[in-house]
This record gives sequence, C-alpha cells and structure tokens, in this order.
Amino acid sequence: MEQKRPSIPIQVQAFRRRRQRPRWPWALAVALVALLLIWLVSRSPGESSPQSPTPVSTAQMAGPPWQMGNHEGRFTLTLYADLECPFCREYFPLLKRWVDVNNAEVALQWHHQPLAAHEPAASAEARLAECAAEAGGHTAFWQAVEWIYAHTRSDGLGLPDGLHYPGLTPVIEECLASERPDAVIRAQAREATNGGVTATPSVRLYDRQTGQAILLQGPIEGDLLLSAMDMLAAGEPGTTPATEMPADDVGDIPGSPRS
Repeated sequence: MEQKRPSIPIQVQAFRRRRQRPRWPWALAVALVALLLIWLVSRSPGESSPQSPTPVSTAQMAGPPWQMGNHEGRFTLTLYADLECPFCREYFPLLKRWVDVNNAEVALQWHHQPLAAHEPAASAEARLAECAAEAGGHTAFWQAVEWIYAHTRSDGLGLPDGLHYPGLTPVIEECLASERPDAVIRAQAREATNGGVTATPSVRLYDRQTGQAILLQGPIEGDLLLSAMDMLAAGEPGTTPATEMPADDVGDIPGSPRS
C-alpha cells in the first residue's frame, strides 16, 4: 500500500524559497557602499578647511634672502649682520629666540653686510652660508650661520685653521668654487648701504599691512621691537631710536658705492 508523503505547510515552503534566493545583489550593494566610503575618505585629506589652514613652510620658498618664522606674517624683520661681528654673534641667538616666540606674526630675514675691517674672513663665511643654503634651503642657511658663530674667533680672525664645515658636500664645494655667492653678498651689501644702514647688527622692521618700515641701528631688545611693531601697526611713521648697546661701524664695504 502506497504511503502518502506528509505535506509541508505553505509558510515553510515560502520560507525555504526565500532562503534559496541568490545573495549576490546584497553583496554587490555592500561592495558599492564600501567603495563610496573609500573614495570619500581618500578625498578628505586634500580638502582645505577655512578653520584650520595648513601652515606654509619657509623651506618651500625660494631664496635668498633666507628666512625663518612665518613669511606670511604681518611683519618682516631684516637683520643686517656680519658673520665676524662680535656684537652680531652675541645678538643673533637672542633675536632668534624672540622670533621663535613671535613667529605667528614675524619672519626673520638675513641680509649680508661684511665689514671691510673683518675681511677676508667675513665674506668667506658669508659665502659658506650662502652655498649651504643653495644646497639645502632656508634651514641649511640658519644652521650654517649658527655653526659659524659658534666657531669663529670674530673680529676678522675667522675660523680656526684646519676646521671644516661638517655639512660640506660636493654640491656646496661646487658653489664655493663659483661666483654665485659673491654676487648675492655684494648686492645685499650695496642695498644695505643705500638704505642707510651704518652699523651691524641693525634691523629693519617692515609692516606688510601698512607698508611702513623702521630702521633700528644696533642690537635692539625684544621689548623695543614689540614697541616698534605697535607703532607701525598704528600707522605712525618712525625714525631710528637710540640703542644702549654697542655696534660695529659699517664704514666702507667692499663693492659698495662708497668704497
């Protein structure tokens, strides 16, 4: 006698049919969503945000003149200095620390002014700093300046005999054998002389917003620099204030109109 196969309820049959449906449409949808998320994430780092702008490094700028600090800040502070000047050697680390504190508003810019009394050592050291910068940019320039001031005997005596710059490379040596650094040094010395600079160190503070500038002769203290910034920001024309610290007299500079 033939036995009847038990019947399956309609709800169970429908459930089994649903479970047997292919899953690839859902997998495709998930993959598309994942790709969309990856695309959005990959775009976000390159999008600029007005609330948090990306700072621009001075290493991306061309030179000379060589700078440190924020070159897009309101003020540019130009240092006229001689690498054999003992007052410049003492003043430079103080000024550098002041710029580090105020770097949101100020960029420090170097301007060569080798003095005749300190030659040939002053120009030789200036050439080394320029060639280090030509090879390595702004950071390399300031590193060379710090190394020179740390090792020079000053007053025209120059670096000790047999002492060589530790960062010397074939690129720097090729630059030192050329006339490129001399052209920069002579041009900056002439510009300083024509601009009324009569002592080293001296600084010129320039307000990019008002277009006004003030020349401060001698090693100027940080409080006086802040006062000068306030004066320029107020739009008041300035003159050279007196300084209580000594400075080297410029005199005749090789290559300048007075020499």
